[in-house]
Amino acid sequence: MSTKSEKIITRFSAGVTSLIGLLCLGWWFSADPTTDFVVHGPGMDNKPVEAGAGFSVETVTIGEYGETYDGIPSDSEASWPKFRGTDSDNISKERVSLADGWDSDGPEILWSVDLGEGHAAPAVKNGRVYLLDYDEEKNADALRCLSLADGKEIWRRWYRVKVKRNHGMSRTVPAVTDKYVVTIGPRCHVMCADAVTGDFLWGLDLEKDYGTTVPFWYTGQCPIIDDGMAVIAPAGDVLMMGVDCATGEVVWETPNPHGWEMSHVSMMPMSLNGKKMVVYSAVGGIVGVSMDAEDRGAVLWETTLWTHSVLAPSPVILPDGRIFLTAGYGVGSMMLRVTETNGAYTVEKLQEFKPDAGIASEQQTPLYWSGHLFSIQPKDAGRLREQFVCYHPDDCTRLVWSSGETNRFGLGPYIIADGKMFILNDDGVLTMIEATTNGYRQLARAKVLDGFDAWGPLALAGGRLLLRDSKRLICIDVR
Repeated sequence: MSTKSEKIITRFSAGVTSLIGLLCLGWWFSADPTTDFVVHGPGMDNKPVEAGAGFSVETVTIGEYGETYDGIPSDSEASWPKFRGTDSDNISKERVSLADGWDSDGPEILWSVDLGEGHAAPAVKNGRVYLLDYDEEKNADALRCLSLADGKEIWRRWYRVKVKRNHGMSRTVPAVTDKYVVTIGPRCHVMCADAVTGDFLWGLDLEKDYGTTVPFWYTGQCPIIDDGMAVIAPAGDVLMMGVDCATGEVVWETPNPHGWEMSHVSMMPMSLNGKKMVVYSAVGGIVGVSMDAEDRGAVLWETTLWTHSVLAPSPVILPDGRIFLTAGYGVGSMMLRVTETNGAYTVEKLQEFKPDAGIASEQQTPLYWSGHLFSIQPKDAGRLREQFVCYHPDDCTRLVWSSGETNRFGLGPYIIADGKMFILNDDGVLTMIEATTNGYRQLARAKVLDGFDAWGPLALAGGRLLLRDSKRLICIDVR
């Protein structure tokens, strides 16, 4: 081939390459790469995408599978039947003498059980331990019934549902009576089973059936069983409802005219001038709903004084109609007072402050005992960050004592029993201190868990303390 021909071919190839480049560049500027995007906001990560976007809504058959094992319930009559115990205050009323300290080996670990990743905590009734776990191999919510004596599984009731890891999966505590156990799963699936046999009784899909928006870090709401009814706050098409545990029939509903949404908070029982109610802090406001037979489900009072979008600690009910509220992410705290005169209710704000100015909490619900409030301060509480503290509730900026700079506890849970407080830190170190308003007095400390994110609430029954990290549940003897 001649030199002239080679030059012509080279020029032709360069021209074709340039033309292709110009065409690609033109497509690059003219094409819209966002046409197939689906807009997602906070809380939508786990929400089914509407039909037409290439996805289908998942069908969940609640309670579909059941399995039995060789575990045998213990003969213990001790009980921790729901979130924060019998009286929803995280204070054990058992007359069981607990040890004042431990030797160098720490308290005895009676048994341990491996779990799916999460922070769900157990309830205890009639020698059985109930825990809503997440089975990562089966992609399933699994209500597990274990023996309090040795941790051996008695039965399991489960159903398939896809849950993505998001700082853990399961988060809630079952509510249990002699007959029934009720759970709420990460994606708002409510299940009721026979507490003895594990037989499935009924289920509800709050997202699908009631328009509930699944909270950003999944459901944190723990159910209540009151007078044979499961009390649930869908905060969707209805704000709250009562479901007959025996039949699954919805007995009453509380309207949701303001469109308030589900938070990570659980309902707390309250009594004011003899009137029974539950208090719920939703995204949008806080409400008191009657639990008395004559007007069960009726709104007694509501307020938008507390409207934050990320709420985890539940309301703390104090005497004289006071309600202490707190949240993380820089929110701080507020003290309200509800008063009643001739059936008319009013709500007033007594105090409000940022987390570096008074008692606050990011995740755990503070504890009211002996006329004082106790909490672990959040990360944004200044010099007191992550310290265990005692404050006077008449002025929630009045520090009584703190655990000090060398005793920080992260986001861990705590409980009171037999004149002692048990505090678990993020890394699985259990600290026992004297329950007193006079100062931080440490009695014992031991590392009892080897994992991380030990955030699940504690449970105590018959001198057996149940506690977990992100992947393991243990039972220790603190008698």
